[in-house]
Amino acid sequence: MQAKGEFDVARIPQDELDIGGGATIGHSRFEKRFRGPLEATSVVHMLALMTPVPGSGAYVAIERIEGSLDGRRGSFFAQHNGIMDRGRPSLDLTVIPDSGSGELTGLHGRIAIDIVEGKHFYTFDYGFRDD
Repeated sequence: MQAKGEFDVARIPQDELDIGGGATIGHSRFEKRFRGPLEATSVVHMLALMTPVPGSGAYVAIERIEGSLDGRRGSFFAQHNGIMDRGRPSLDLTVIPDSGSGELTGLHGRIAIDIVEGKHFYTFDYGFRDD
């Protein structure tokens, strides 16, 4: 199954974190509002690092999403793994296995994010496990 829609996002900077050796990593909290087949809100905590090479870095994040997906109510967690390799981005955003609750129990899938003219869009390819 596939759900497509738009979402708004607000970034709330947090204190940087010490990762040893005098290095720090950025920490941000994001609050999102999804519209479309996924009618939900979420909170994301992200850790990010940019290297001295322009356009290279990475981020990891955990997101809790609560609301409804095609009319099924519940919540689930997703894990982000983003890489920037000299300006070439890649993102893996995956539902954490067995994290669904309520009517979203058994949910699995991947979410793609596109930013077009400053607007955020999602494409959520998902299914439900039978067991």
